Amino acid sequence: MRGFARWTALLAAAGLLMTGCSGGPSGDDTSGGRTGRAQPSARSSAAASPLPPSLTSQRLDWGRCRATADFSAPGADWQCATLKVPLDWSKPHGKTIGLALIRAKARGENRIGSLLFNFGGPGSSGVSTMPAYAAVVPLLRERYDLVSWDPRGVGASEGVRCLGDGEIQAAEKVDITPDTSAEEQAYLRNATAFGKGCKKDAGELLAHVSTTDTARDMDLMRQVLGDRKTHYFGISYGTQLGGVYAHLFPRIVGRLVLDAVVDPSADTVGHAENQARGFQRALNAYLKSTGQDPGQGSRKIADLLKRLDANPLPTSSPRRQLTQALAFIGIVRPLYSKESWPTLTSALDAAEQGDGSELLALADDYNGRDPSGHYGTGTHAQRVISCVDNKQRLTARKAKKLLPEFERISPVFGPFLGWDTAGWCHDWPVSGLYETPEVSAPGAAPILVVGNTGDPATPYEGTRKMADELGEDVGVMLTWRGQGHGAYGRGSACVDSTVNAYLLSGSVPRNGKVCS
Repeated sequence: MRGFARWTALLAAAGLLMTGCSGGPSGDDTSGGRTGRAQPSARSSAAASPLPPSLTSQRLDWGRCRATADFSAPGADWQCATLKVPLDWSKPHGKTIGLALIRAKARGENRIGSLLFNFGGPGSSGVSTMPAYAAVVPLLRERYDLVSWDPRGVGASEGVRCLGDGEIQAAEKVDITPDTSAEEQAYLRNATAFGKGCKKDAGELLAHVSTTDTARDMDLMRQVLGDRKTHYFGISYGTQLGGVYAHLFPRIVGRLVLDAVVDPSADTVGHAENQARGFQRALNAYLKSTGQDPGQGSRKIADLLKRLDANPLPTSSPRRQLTQALAFIGIVRPLYSKESWPTLTSALDAAEQGDGSELLALADDYNGRDPSGHYGTGTHAQRVISCVDNKQRLTARKAKKLLPEFERISPVFGPFLGWDTAGWCHDWPVSGLYETPEVSAPGAAPILVVGNTGDPATPYEGTRKMADELGEDVGVMLTWRGQGHGAYGRGSACVDSTVNAYLLSGSVPRNGKVCS
């Protein structure tokens, strides 16, 4: 079972960590640009012919949202429907799949249009997240229809389940920082088994869940919803989706907000190094807040993880122990929000006293495991999408050579993220599309790119990279000097008012504006 994820959704009350590496043999650059940039292919190209009226003129049958096994039905203000999209965008007249949509209509007058939300992951369910997140955006709901969806391969949109609950729990015992040849082989066998399970469950869909596919779904969604321009709010991985959309459809860009920005210039190793730095920074800030020296505190936590590698701790959960992998996830989980730091203090203190229950509970929350032992599929979808996106496939031998540098960057997070570069997409059943996504959007309207200097999962440096790659006069940077994942809705009146003014009145802030 994967213990770490690269990009994540920002929820109203807390951040949920869901990320992963990707890989594949590097291809030759034929774009005239940076090596590995996304190129048109049978799986990523625009439709060869105009879309059929059966897609562009479809009428959505909006109705009351129904509860599912993983989703409680929201109130009567919310409506759900299914959008029909091509399975393979290079064959728009061929087989279709259904995407689950949710919306709440604008409450006030002077409606602007639809505002699409993607909450990250990749793999987060927009259908289940949107009603809760609506409390964060009451002003936006006055003039926009709030719309989100489960992207292809996620939740109610042909969601993929790669392993059963028992298999997932068993895989939690796999050492994700292998020390011996036997542990290394077990680690890689587990990765292979996960990929095979995904292929068995998803079938032909597995090759068609890329970010490019979802960006094209977004534009069909726009047409069917009746919007001339696309207005969009992307969080975490949702910023990558927004950048890819802007590149494909620059003239259709309306008002786009990208918050908690993924670095579009980073490949597999670059993303892993970025996160090692980002989470170490967050851990340092946490340790300082408790009066500890960051260096000494980090070594203490690294020592705890090393002890757990050999001797897992007992917990209050029958037949479950706190392994090194689960402890790692439990430590990462509270770093997404400064408000969760006291929870981390309590969990670490308990672990030092020999009780792993609190860190286990944090890990279960991260992994989507409920008290009955049932796991959600968000981490499955995340891995499926990220491995179809990215073509780099690092070997274990290469990863081991990188470990010293990762450990230098972070003694706590480096070893796990270093190994993750090889394990996440090892032996994946389908090839990836690119090493880094193309997000240049010449001619697009200004896009607001929002970065938090204390963001652990999507470090602040990616904000500038995204703004630069979107292009001059397109990417407009807004900076918040804060802590936690994301900036909007986190307590900064400066950030919230700036974003609201942009979305509600089209007021573009000065590029480089800083909110303290």
